[in-house]
Amino acid sequence: MNNNNEVSESNNSYSVAITGSGGSGAVTAGRIVLEAAARCGYLGLMTRSAGPQIRGGESAAMVRFSPDPVECMGNHFDLLVALDWLNIDRFADEIPLTDKSLILCDPAAGDVPAQLRSNGAEIREVPFKVFASGLPEGRINMVALGAMAMICGLQLEALEASVKQILQRKGGEVVESALRALSLGYNHDRRPVKAPLLPGERYDVWSITGNQACGVGALRGGVRFVAAYPITPASEMLEWLAPRLEKLGGSLLQAEDELASINMIIGASFGGVPSLTATSGPGLSLMVEGLGLALVSETPVTVVNVMRGGPSTGIPTKSEQADLDIALYGLHGDAPHLVFAPLSIHDCVFTTQWAVQLAEHLQTISVVLSDQSLGQSQAIIEIPPVPDMPWRRAIEEAPDADYMRYRVTADSISPMTLPGTPGGMYTADGLEHNEHGTPSSMAVDHREQLNKRLNKLEEFDYGDDWAEIEGQGDACIITWGSSTGVVKEARKKLRWQSRDIRIIAIRLLAPLQKQKLSRAIGGAGRILVVEQNHSGQLFRYLRAQGVLPKQAESLAQPGPLPLRSGRIIRLLTAKDE
Repeated sequence: MNNNNEVSESNNSYSVAITGSGGSGAVTAGRIVLEAAARCGYLGLMTRSAGPQIRGGESAAMVRFSPDPVECMGNHFDLLVALDWLNIDRFADEIPLTDKSLILCDPAAGDVPAQLRSNGAEIREVPFKVFASGLPEGRINMVALGAMAMICGLQLEALEASVKQILQRKGGEVVESALRALSLGYNHDRRPVKAPLLPGERYDVWSITGNQACGVGALRGGVRFVAAYPITPASEMLEWLAPRLEKLGGSLLQAEDELASINMIIGASFGGVPSLTATSGPGLSLMVEGLGLALVSETPVTVVNVMRGGPSTGIPTKSEQADLDIALYGLHGDAPHLVFAPLSIHDCVFTTQWAVQLAEHLQTISVVLSDQSLGQSQAIIEIPPVPDMPWRRAIEEAPDADYMRYRVTADSISPMTLPGTPGGMYTADGLEHNEHGTPSSMAVDHREQLNKRLNKLEEFDYGDDWAEIEGQGDACIITWGSSTGVVKEARKKLRWQSRDIRIIAIRLLAPLQKQKLSRAIGGAGRILVVEQNHSGQLFRYLRAQGVLPKQAESLAQPGPLPLRSGRIIRLLTAKDE
């Protein structure tokens, strides 16, 4: 596990890890804890850890709840609930403990592994298996859940309501047995551990994953056709979208592979339907030729890429921000396009909607870089407002005799016609073309269309949404995507020490808003670029774009271990000591 010199956590949040072998119910228990915390008025976050196996292997749910928004796990966990010790060595380093932590376990599972004892955490034993064996359909995870709720101060009534909600599809007998098991665990040892102060009653919250939040943003943005091939960790977005698209008059089609899915959404978009696909790194690699077709034919499409550890099959169930390079540079030729990165589960809604509507308005491709940490984590969040986004595709319904699909206009955006529109026929393919759409290899046409495709992106006013900027101070952290949460956590802890830092979390990665970024960096004495990949892809990108001064530093940590705020704080303060 981890050492004892981590920066201390706030007493206004509580972190629980539930571990067990695959099928032990650790993730189900985590979901119930998160929902119960929401019923008690908390906001919260649940991340999960699993091996690449289809079934079996290791499984863990990590839950943190607080009266305040939670966007990352803390430096350590207050409570570890071990349903068994099988495979614990595979993810023990993801669950740091200290001498103030508590381990809750069943003596029948065997001795606590030495690596967990080394931190001096208190060990409290509860006979999960004995209690569960006395009940029909008895499950040790429900007994453990009850004991855990008492320890961390969650109300039994909230826990019971969450069990009924989550387990109701399994039938009344299972629910009744689970409730009895909860009660046994809850009343076994009534020694609570101090939990965060209960907030006032809270309304208007969602329990949602990042994949689902991207789905919400896609629907808000007008997407009505999705084609995709299932891939971890993006598949849940497709499962969530399928029934909701049908209710809105849209459709989702499971393609035979990623090559088919990208070409299907290009075809649907050519027909006038805002379209999207979702994938992960290996699938994005297969899509790049199709994306080039969409770009050169100016057919708007959106790809949500839920990143995982790579390259190749890599680590399908773990998170990493290592697809920035392919998102920026993966297309051959000069191929300017849009690349976005949501900054939190809450922000997945806004960023995906923005990406879809800008792809439609600018008639280009949008790549949205989510990751496993965002996509498969579940959060209790305040409901995101519906922003006023006026951008839509320009459709020419009554073209005149001089209609040119790729006309060079003042804003480089030329209206599309829908198939079958009288007088609106044009060729849309992968060949370079002139303003009419006629294939052309002439230098003048190539330069003209290259400029058109570039200028419409470079000259568009993206406003202030290109990044989220907060804080002041001599030190400045630049980050992106899911790393934003842990950077904000570091700032919060530094402010407790009466020190502030500046955060620039980039939402629009391409086209890079260089002048705005330079102004935001201006005056910073120390600049640190924080990201979760091995090579420092954002750092190298910003340096290549000429916006980083020579003294800028890189903190690039690959997955699967999550970034912790303590490491950022120690790095920022090391030179001050």
